[in-house]
Amino acid sequence: MITGDDLLVTNTEILKKAIKMKSCNAAILKVNQAGSLYDALEFASEAQKNNIKLITSHRSGESSDSHISHIGIATKSKMLKVGVVGGERIAKLNELIRLSEYDLIRGMAQI
Repeated sequence: MITGDDLLVTNTEILKKAIKMKSCNAAILKVNQAGSLYDALEFASEAQKNNIKLITSHRSGESSDSHISHIGIATKSKMLKVGVVGGERIAKLNELIRLSEYDLIRGMAQI
C-alpha cells in the first residue's frame, strides 16, 4: 500500500486531489486530526468510493477509550494502527478481540 499520511492529514479535499493525481492507494484515518467524527467519516466515504484502503490510527497520548476499534470496523479499515503494545493501546486490541468474538457468536446463532 502506498499510504498518504502527512500528505493527506485526514482532509477530504486533499484526498480528492491525491486521488486525481493517483498519488496513493491507502490513507491514514485519524479522527481527531479530521476535526470531527463527521469529517472523518466523510473522508472514509470518499476513500471507499475511490478504492483507497483505510488504516484507522490512534493519536499519541490518547486515552484508553476503545472507540477507535469501532471506527476502524465501521469504516471497513484494512488495519488499525495502535503502536507499541502497552497502556492505552491494549484497550483497543482487547476491544477488537471482543468484537470479533461477538461477531463469531452472532454468526453461529444465525446458522
